[in-house]
Amino acid sequence: MTVPTDNTDSPDRRSLHERIAADLRDEIMSGDLAPGASLPSTAQLKERFDASNATIQKALQVLKDERLVIGRAGASVTVREHRQRTMRPASYMAPAEPGEPYRWLAEAAKRGFRAQSTLLDVSEVRPPADVAAALNIAAGDTTLLRHQLLSTDGEPAELVRSYYPMHIARGTAIAEKRKIKGGTPTLLTELGFPPRLSVDRVSARVPTQDQYQALSLPSDLPVLRTLRVVYSDGNRPIEATVMVKAGHLYEVQYEFTPE
Repeated sequence: MTVPTDNTDSPDRRSLHERIAADLRDEIMSGDLAPGASLPSTAQLKERFDASNATIQKALQVLKDERLVIGRAGASVTVREHRQRTMRPASYMAPAEPGEPYRWLAEAAKRGFRAQSTLLDVSEVRPPADVAAALNIAAGDTTLLRHQLLSTDGEPAELVRSYYPMHIARGTAIAEKRKIKGGTPTLLTELGFPPRLSVDRVSARVPTQDQYQALSLPSDLPVLRTLRVVYSDGNRPIEATVMVKAGHLYEVQYEFTPE
């Protein structure tokens, strides 16, 4: 496919190198350019996109900054092995078995990468409006916030802000600034609020300043934002979590069975 070199006749107002990077990014993320595969040569890309050498190099630098490819000047550029990770939310909801780590950490280990959870803050806050509505919190009331940064193989992967009604969290380990053995699903179960249902709302958004910095994002590519509401017995909301991850590095897989 040839990409127009001039924005004048194209509805796509991005610069040419951004459009080239977008096409190659899509091929990487869909698997057409597999992990470990070499990208077409500069000469081939110049012909395909009717672009100059400088424009091609700018496009490749975008993909390098996004940690999708590796390579240096004068050498071939290859797709990184961990180009995209699939997250399976259904795997993390159930309480961990006695003595086992939080399921997110255990699932990461099963998939062959090293995961780490860093607790950034625990505090009483007024939640965002969508979180308050999900938890049936009255306007002006506060919740208990646990703020974490999840990392994989030493790189920031996801910002997690979990909110809990104060009548559930007050006086428990949820309100303490320390990690919870087995994760909050295990603790909530012990407190008499076993998770029964998890509902996710997923959207793509432009990253905030905080997200951009914490996730070490290379550009204003969209992030995946998930608002997850966990319900216990009687359809009672017990937790609302806002999770944000880099959209170009992660996909979310949901599994359903016919009713």
